[in-house]
Amino acid sequence: MKVVLQDPRAHNRVAVTRRPEVSAYPGLDAAPFHPSERYPEYAGPLARTPNHAYALVRETLAGLGLDAERFGHADWNPLGALVKPGGRIVVKPNWVLHANEGTGGTDCLITHASVLRAVLDYVMLAQPSAVVVGDAPVQVCHFDQVQALGFDQVAGYFRSLGAPVTVKDFRRTTMVRETHAAQVSEERHGLEEFVLVDLASRSQLEPIAGDFAQFRVTMYDPRKLPQNHRPGVHRYLVARDILEADLIINVPKLKTHKKAGLTLALKNLVGINGNKDYLPHHRKGGADRGGDNYAESSLPKFLAEATLDFANRHLQWPRFYARVSRFAYRWLFFDRIRGKSIDVEGGWHGNDTVWRMCLDLNKILLYADPSGRLHDQPQRATLHLADALVAGEGDGPLRSDPRPIGILLGSLNAAALDWVAAWLIGLDPARIPITVHAFGHHELPLVQYATTAISAVVNGQPQPLAALPAVEPPFTVPAGWRGHCERVQAT
Repeated sequence: MKVVLQDPRAHNRVAVTRRPEVSAYPGLDAAPFHPSERYPEYAGPLARTPNHAYALVRETLAGLGLDAERFGHADWNPLGALVKPGGRIVVKPNWVLHANEGTGGTDCLITHASVLRAVLDYVMLAQPSAVVVGDAPVQVCHFDQVQALGFDQVAGYFRSLGAPVTVKDFRRTTMVRETHAAQVSEERHGLEEFVLVDLASRSQLEPIAGDFAQFRVTMYDPRKLPQNHRPGVHRYLVARDILEADLIINVPKLKTHKKAGLTLALKNLVGINGNKDYLPHHRKGGADRGGDNYAESSLPKFLAEATLDFANRHLQWPRFYARVSRFAYRWLFFDRIRGKSIDVEGGWHGNDTVWRMCLDLNKILLYADPSGRLHDQPQRATLHLADALVAGEGDGPLRSDPRPIGILLGSLNAAALDWVAAWLIGLDPARIPITVHAFGHHELPLVQYATTAISAVVNGQPQPLAALPAVEPPFTVPAGWRGHCERVQAT
C-alpha cells in the first residue's frame, strides 16, 4: 500500500507533554487501562481510577498537530495523515527484559502497558488491516512474563473487539538461564519471517570495518559477526513485519544507557533485528590498542575477553559455557582491587561501535522495502512516542533506577525526539554520539535539517529549544559516561 506522504513541515516538531504531578501509571489491577475521561473520539468503557498515561498520549498526539482541524470532535483521527485505511501498522515497544537487574522495578525498564493501550486505541481509529505489536528483547528475557505486566489484558481486550492485533516476539535466538547451566535455543522462527538487508558501503560501520575481526556482542559466538560485518558487507536480519508495514509506531522507554549514553527512539530499533549476532556492540580491546571496549588496556581485561570468547564459542555445551563464563569475570578482580572499571562490555563514552549499528537500523527502517532493497526515498511513515512518565536513570538499560518525571514525547523523527529528550534530562545531545551523528551527513539521511531547526511544543505551546526547562536534578548517568555527556550550565 502506497505510503501517505507526511507534511515535511511537521518532521522537525517534537511535542512534549509534561505533567510532573501525574508521574505514575495505573496499577496492574486497572488493566486493560481504559481512559478515565470521556473523549469525543472514544466510545468505549471508562476506568474508575485516573489513567494519566492515556491522557498524556492523547495530548502528545494533539501537540504534534496531527489531524488538528478535527481535534476535539468525534471524527478526530490523528494517524489518518500517516496511513491509509487498510494499511499495516507495527507498534514497537521496549520490552527489553522481564525484570530489572537492579532494584528499580519494571516501570522504569520497559514501555508501560497503559501507554501501549492508549496508542492502540488511536491505531484502531486509522482502520488498519493488520496490527503487530512486537519486539526482540535480550536473549534471556522471559517474553511471557513481560506480557503478564498488563499487556496480556490489553491484547485480550482488543481481541474481544475483533481487532486485528497480533503480539510477536521477533527473536530467533533465546537463552534460558538455569542454576548450573545455560542453554541456547535456535530457530524460534524460520528465516522466512525475516529479511536480510545489506547496507554495504552505506553502513555507518564501514569506516571502522577494517577492524571487523574485533566486533563483539556479549554472550554470542564471535565467529558469527564477521560473516555479516566486514568491509563492504553490513547485513542485518530484520523482522519481515517491520518492512511490510506502512506505518511504524516506535514507543521506547526513556533511559540512560551504559553503552550508548541514551536509549530512546534511535536505540530502540535494535529490537527490529531477529538475531543479536548481527549487531556489533563494541570492538575487542582497549582504546589505546585500537579497540573501544574500554579506555585503558589491562592484563585482567585482556584475559577476561579471551576467556569470554572461548566460552561463547562453546554455547552448545551449556554447563561448560556457564562455568567458563563465570570464570572469565574472576580475572576482573585484579582491576577491581586497583580501583579500575571492570566493564568489558563496551559500557563507556568511548564506545564507537554501538551508535553506528543503531543508526544503521534506523536507515533500514526508513529506506528498505519488503524485499530488503534500499531506496533513495522513505518506504514507510514513522511516529515515535516516548514513555517517560517514569523514566530510567543510572546504570541502564537493564539496571535502571526509576525517575518519575511525568513526561511523554512525540515526533515524526527519531533523531529530533532524542535530541530534545537528552536536553530535558540534563544531557548535552551534542556530546552523545548516537544523537549528534544522527544529524550528520549520510547517503541515506535520517534527518533533513540541522538541530537548530528543531521545533519544540511543550503542553501545546511552542517553545525555543534553548529555553526548555530541564528536569531537576539532572539525570544520573552510568559511571562510564560521567563528565562526558552532561550539559554544562552557563555561569
